[in-house]
Amino acid sequence: MSTLQEKWKANQAKVACAKQFPGLLNTWDACVGKTIKGVITLKKRSGTVLMMADDTFIVTSPVDPHPAELIEGIRAAKPVLGSIYPEAYLELERWSETDRELTRQSRLENILGAIHNNLGDIPELKQEIQALLDRLPGT
Repeated sequence: MSTLQEKWKANQAKVACAKQFPGLLNTWDACVGKTIKGVITLKKRSGTVLMMADDTFIVTSPVDPHPAELIEGIRAAKPVLGSIYPEAYLELERWSETDRELTRQSRLENILGAIHNNLGDIPELKQEIQALLDRLPGT
């Protein structure tokens, strides 16, 4: 067996050992009811080790969720947190509605801008737009 093959096998064994490490929790559900007694920030990688009072632990990703994940998480927690933070939920919904409306307006501006910018280069564009409008239901 070559050194490279041995190294690959050793790495696989190391990972298997780590995944079976005593006290390692593999899901957030396994943390329910446990008390965090310590937090260890990883030095070479992003992430954290949460040490539990019963000497179990979980290695987590950094607490910096993607904005869409953060908003979905806040919304998913509304049945629990809605009565505690009602003003914050109202503000989030106001901003979400503003974002939806501005997204809609931006799309309209982009479409109209693209049409305007291409009218000179694509002479049949007006006829194609009219044909599209004629095919749409309710027009």
